[in-house]
Amino acid sequence: MKKTIIVSNRLPVKITEKDGEFSLQPSEGGLATGLGSIYRDGNNIWLGWPGLEIEDPKQQEKITKQLRQMNLMPVFLTQDEINNFYEGFSNETLWPVFHYMAVYARYDQGYWDAYYQVNKKFRDIVMQVAEQGDTIWVHDYQLLLLPGMLRAEMPEISIGFFNHIPFPSYELFRLIPWRAELIEGMLGADLMGFHTFDDTRHFLNAASRILPVNTTANIVYYNDRAVVVETFPMGIDFNKFSGLANDPEVKHQIQSLKENFQQDRMVLSIDRLDYSKGILQRLQAFELLLQLHPEYIGKVVLYMIVVPSRDTVPQYKELRDEIDKLVGNINSRFRTLSWHPVQYFYRSFPVEVLAGLYNYADICLVTPMRDGMNLVSKEYVASRNNNDGVLILSEMAGASKELIDAIIVNPNNIGAITRAIVDALNMPLPEQQRRMKQMRQLVSKFNVHHWVKLFMTRLEEVNQMQQNMLARRVNQETAVMIRQQYRQAKKRIIFLDYDGTLVGFQSNIDMAAPDPDLYQLLRELAAYPGNHIVMISGRKHETLGEWFGHLPVDLIAEHGAWQKTREGEWYQLPGLTDKWKQEIMPMLEQATDRTPGSFVEEKSYSLVWHYRKVESGLGEQRANELMNTLRYYTVEKGLQVLPGDKVIEVKNIEINKGKAALSWLNHKKYDFIMAMGDDVTDEDIFKALPPKAITIKVGSQVSAAQYYLRSHHEVRHLLRTLKSI
Repeated sequence: MKKTIIVSNRLPVKITEKDGEFSLQPSEGGLATGLGSIYRDGNNIWLGWPGLEIEDPKQQEKITKQLRQMNLMPVFLTQDEINNFYEGFSNETLWPVFHYMAVYARYDQGYWDAYYQVNKKFRDIVMQVAEQGDTIWVHDYQLLLLPGMLRAEMPEISIGFFNHIPFPSYELFRLIPWRAELIEGMLGADLMGFHTFDDTRHFLNAASRILPVNTTANIVYYNDRAVVVETFPMGIDFNKFSGLANDPEVKHQIQSLKENFQQDRMVLSIDRLDYSKGILQRLQAFELLLQLHPEYIGKVVLYMIVVPSRDTVPQYKELRDEIDKLVGNINSRFRTLSWHPVQYFYRSFPVEVLAGLYNYADICLVTPMRDGMNLVSKEYVASRNNNDGVLILSEMAGASKELIDAIIVNPNNIGAITRAIVDALNMPLPEQQRRMKQMRQLVSKFNVHHWVKLFMTRLEEVNQMQQNMLARRVNQETAVMIRQQYRQAKKRIIFLDYDGTLVGFQSNIDMAAPDPDLYQLLRELAAYPGNHIVMISGRKHETLGEWFGHLPVDLIAEHGAWQKTREGEWYQLPGLTDKWKQEIMPMLEQATDRTPGSFVEEKSYSLVWHYRKVESGLGEQRANELMNTLRYYTVEKGLQVLPGDKVIEVKNIEINKGKAALSWLNHKKYDFIMAMGDDVTDEDIFKALPPKAITIKVGSQVSAAQYYLRSHHEVRHLLRTLKSI
């Protein structure tokens, strides 16, 4: 039976101990709700830390048994591991950097060592239950190394990863000394999910700049695997919050709020104690409101709940003290005998109390400095069954990309938050209802169950795509089939591209000269009776002649503009013109002037703009700009623009590797035809050759070829097995 294994730092239970006895209470968090349908089903399992340090092996065994009945499996951590892995690396290194508060980050080697060891501990426990065919879904920033560790142990298993907090821009992420290891760990997944498109973009940018990986659109090609990176905005359990209004306990809460606040308008704020939540700025904005609009004194209340969190850590303790001080100042300055402007609670409340507040509050104020999603905003929206109420939301929260009918503010702009509160207090009911209706439809549709289903379906699709790609890889079986056809044939022709196919790419194009091993390989292949070897390259004919003119092979240079049989001289394709160069060259030179590290290569009937040495990101941007300009100019001139591996080539449309290859086939009949290439220009050969030909693309991109090999090393290996027959 295939199963799904969910892995997160914490298990979805609250454990309490009394006199050596442990009682387990399922947690009510959004993630636990959403994933409930998965982990409670069949033999699926959720794996994580139970939330308590339990040292006694007997007690560990007892708890494990209790948890297994709930389809849960514990990873026990020592106090030392909790301090260094969780409080240390996760919350003092990753959390501040990922929330754009890098000034608070600590880069401690001891923290990193603990983070690595605990991720390994998680891996070992996953390995106890994981089998081939299972799906593993890893959650959040505490376990960034885990997907890579699991991939190393089980290369074929299906792994998803979701990051619940923001992913920072490359400029911030690269501050972390262990940045490459973290990206490599994440790339162990098949599908990676983030809350917003910005996070997805930041990750792709960081991956391509920190590691030597290729990224196209939202796919990273790493270790011969295609890793898909996508945006999945997380939802909440809409029906639960919408239905809570009818709960007797919630009704009682609403009634007591009405009695306490009577005519007062309520602005609600609920947050965990954290410097990323913008709590101080919110208080300053409320203070400014009372200062600028004295008419609201005695009429508007800020009901602020701050849930305790890590208040032993200096920054958090400091933040708590500042909140206490600011609340005290506002209350002492503006209060009246019967009215307190800020009702402040530093504790957590049960969900029924929160639901009562969501139902009662006129305005919900959610203004974090940076937040992955922020579910409080969605919970408020789901609770407003009458479609009234106003949500004020920070543009830095992931939810702002979806809840566009909220009043969106910059959390650093105190004046803008104050104006937003005034607008909200004065918003007519029809306007409130129009906005809230739209938001409720969205929160209802994109709920947490939808999010889970979407992610799991996409993971299956990604695995299917990877399988389809693997099916075309030259495996042991395919190699045997190719060798059999080769052995049985009497007349064979093999078309070989050069750069990227027989040799790797070099930053300097003149340094990619053939090595003795390649010369030896080609000599032996060409000497085998019945073999006809054709080197077909985009290189200049002078270079190709200098490198291979002494070998018994045919040469096709500059994509077919120049051709030479093994015994003959170079001749060029008739009827070609290079007059167009004088118009196109200035465009390429202008791009070169603007892009340090790029250069133009001139061939007889083509121009090539190289950007291999250009700073990553800038090269791609300039290449896109140049492509757009060139397409506009070349369309009527009988020219073709070809993007290649860090190059853009402009050539006469008549010049085509496919046409050149066909002209060779017209002279003789062959019973074995094979072509190998890595570039866009080689696609012309793959399409032109007859169906019985064996076509092989080098690199795992989508291609018209039947098969692919990963690198020039694998190409040489396959050719060696042919020559030894």
